[in-house]
Amino acid sequence: MSAPSRFLYPLTFPLRIMPSVLHSRALATMLNQVMKEALEDGELDFLIGRRIAIEIDDIGVRYRLGLTDGKIRGYGDDMPADASIAGGLHEFLLLAARREDADTLFFQRRLRMSGDTELGLYLKNFLDAFEPPEKYQPLVRALDKMASIRLPGKSRA
Repeated sequence: MSAPSRFLYPLTFPLRIMPSVLHSRALATMLNQVMKEALEDGELDFLIGRRIAIEIDDIGVRYRLGLTDGKIRGYGDDMPADASIAGGLHEFLLLAARREDADTLFFQRRLRMSGDTELGLYLKNFLDAFEPPEKYQPLVRALDKMASIRLPGKSRA
């Protein structure tokens, strides 16, 4: 488990015990704000009627997301995913903070894709090209700081 995962694992306990649909919907609400322009421009239309699973395996958290009526929606585990992206918390923090690109993380096998490969590639390409609006840069910087957390005596994974 990476240093950020060890640090944040206890904090994710509520996510692990509450129904995944609730935190999937919370993530969807946030993504709808951050990706508002991309949604309006149709950049996420490849997700219409499809489901993506995001699995943060080292902390045991799973999200199910899709696109309906022009909005990202969160779903529970009862909705099967067409494609899945899995990896550790540190890798997702690096991706969200724009410190690493999706290609690097996939080619180094730090993120794994399964299911509908074409859908997964559309998502990967979108993530590589997406630039969060300027007003969300404080969030990106906070994610970058979280990705930099190191515990004493431990090297970064």
